Amino acid sequence: MIITEMTRSECLELLAAQRLGHLACCRDGQPYVVPVTFALDGNYLYSFSLAGQKIEWMRANPLVSLQTDVLGEHGTWRSVVVNGRFEELPDRIGWKHARDHAWSLLSQHANWWEPGGLKPADEGPTQHVFYRIMIETMTGRRCVAAQD
Repeated sequence: MIITEMTRSECLELLAAQRLGHLACCRDGQPYVVPVTFALDGNYLYSFSLAGQKIEWMRANPLVSLQTDVLGEHGTWRSVVVNGRFEELPDRIGWKHARDHAWSLLSQHANWWEPGGLKPADEGPTQHVFYRIMIETMTGRRCVAAQD
């Protein structure tokens, strides 16, 4: 097996094709990683969540990372890591277009609200939050079968 770097366009292609990633945020030196659904548009990854720990932490520290990957046959894989900045899309004047855009991108796919829209039953009702991550840097690697 050979591991190689992916180009920016290859990274964007993988991000555009994927829906599930792992979002990392950090508060007071403690990392927190959760699965999220996302949609790529331009230099942004759009997502959705109910209010909770990840939203609180990203409000406190907007620097985040998102990782996604795809497994191929015979041990091959591709993986992309995005470093970026969280930006909430609040439900108030001036943000309607961005919120509607996020909803239109995400809702193109079945079960787009999972896992961000699910909470344990005992937590009760909570507000939903649309947000985006502005891509600042991105790296990708792939593992391919060695040529004989």
